[in-house]
Amino acid sequence: MKIKQILIAVALIATVAVPATAQFKFGPRLGVAINNLHFSSKQDAVNDLISTDNRAGFTGGLMAEFTAPVIGIGVDASLMYVRRSVKTIDSEDPNVDNKVLKRDYFEIPINLKYKFSLPVAGNAVSPFLTTGPSFAFATSKEAIKEAYKNKAVDVAWNIGLGVEFVKHLQIAASYGFGISKSLTKYAGINDIDVEGKTRCWTITAAYLF
Repeated sequence: MKIKQILIAVALIATVAVPATAQFKFGPRLGVAINNLHFSSKQDAVNDLISTDNRAGFTGGLMAEFTAPVIGIGVDASLMYVRRSVKTIDSEDPNVDNKVLKRDYFEIPINLKYKFSLPVAGNAVSPFLTTGPSFAFATSKEAIKEAYKNKAVDVAWNIGLGVEFVKHLQIAASYGFGISKSLTKYAGINDIDVEGKTRCWTITAAYLF
């Protein structure tokens, strides 16, 4: 699915799901992002250059939420700074200290959200589910092993769940499946054609006013 088609789909969902009477809240959002790279082919050859192990980073920014009263359906959107990383490998000498390269982004996740209304405890605790696209724009362009580079835009689809406490504090976890290539080859290495996509766990806490 192309980026333009994704944006149109999100806009249509938001228009239908969130009426004019929707409740609006916003506030800071902070958390950790655990990412790895998933390669489409010839993984063994790639592993001589790049570690695909999970690596921890961080994320922080602002979040806004629109929720339709009574039915619990809404949309949230965030503007986040995200730091991811990748570790290079010296296949000729494994004893050499390998380099960790930063992959920094401004990310905009947009989610359709459904909150469950619990009897009695609904004002104190509200579980929720989320799903939607995210668009990450690279701010760091450091090359990897002089053969690979980060793509300017990284598109993913997220699914997640969380809990809202006392209608303000939201603890959430999501998993993002890379849709677009986040890493690509621009110089020949043993004639290997490589496409890398990011997969990422994100755990955040947000306090909405």
